[in-house]
Amino acid sequence: MMSIDTATPATILIVDDTPENITVLGELLKPLYVVRVATNGPRALASANSLPRPDLILLDVMMPEMDGYAVMTKLRENPVTAEIPVIFVTALDATDDETHGLELGAADYITKPLRAPIVLARVRGQLELKHARDRLRDQNSWLEAEVSRRMKQNQMIQDASMRALASLAETRDNETGNHILRTQGYVEVLCRELSRHGHPELRDEHNIELITKAAPLHDIGKVGIPDNILLKPGKLTDEEWTVMRTHSTLGAEAIQRAIQDEADQSVFDFLLVAMKIAHHHHEKWDGSGYPKGLKGEAIPLPARLMALADVFDALINRRCYKEAMTMEVATAIIQEGKGKHFDPTVVDAFLDRQTDFIAIAHKYADTDLDETE
Repeated sequence: MMSIDTATPATILIVDDTPENITVLGELLKPLYVVRVATNGPRALASANSLPRPDLILLDVMMPEMDGYAVMTKLRENPVTAEIPVIFVTALDATDDETHGLELGAADYITKPLRAPIVLARVRGQLELKHARDRLRDQNSWLEAEVSRRMKQNQMIQDASMRALASLAETRDNETGNHILRTQGYVEVLCRELSRHGHPELRDEHNIELITKAAPLHDIGKVGIPDNILLKPGKLTDEEWTVMRTHSTLGAEAIQRAIQDEADQSVFDFLLVAMKIAHHHHEKWDGSGYPKGLKGEAIPLPARLMALADVFDALINRRCYKEAMTMEVATAIIQEGKGKHFDPTVVDAFLDRQTDFIAIAHKYADTDLDETE
């Protein structure tokens, strides 16, 4: 953590057009502080902007051309000098004058004739306040950096945990880890394309990030499917298919159990999105999907995105029960499912970004994809 070195003498800028006043203040302050002098407003502003910047400014009010009030206004308008404390030094003794100076942002007001004990006490008091503010600002900066570091660390832990869970599911499935990477990539592309067209749920970058990061957990429920069904090389029987379809509910229930005892569910926004995807990515736009038979926009958007991504990837890649299809055939099937299996707007986004889908498929290919060209 940064700290203020109180052993280093503070720098004080004296601004006065009268040499006698500068001499008096200089002789009083030089034994204790580093003293700089400016004899008019423009020079005072230039000196305040130069390094090292003054820790405190003693500013005369009555000066020709640019008086102390004008100098004070300029100091406060400049972000570089706005925080430098200013003590007005003046022969004026009217309450209105003092009030005006304080309203402009002056830290204190000293009237002439100057009395050494008063000047030294006011200067010391303002420097101590400045040092305290600087320490507090440095502490706040350190705390903000530490919070940011911890949040980044927590995000890394969350991402690692997500990958571990997704990997657990894939080790029990015929699909590969590249399926997870591909479908995650497809989902992000769809999110950004819909966002570009102003989709109300995807205007926030945070929502796009949540959906993208949650996508790999879509098949987490497969860990609950028996091996003789999950790893069966051929076509499933009706009874086996009924069991296989329970993976969506199993995945959602597993995530729900992990968070159900927490009062503030909002802190689990990532897992809530993952639960929606796991539970509903096999629903169909026309209501013929499972497990709930949801229809249209009743299906959560993250699940509608995953539905297309998951089917597309299954079509273009080899499975133990089928060969890979070409991109053209897969695209035709997706188009045929528009308004039936898939959300029409999601299909349109897919068609607009086909080049990106193909690039992702090749980048994370299980094979050379030569047969899918």
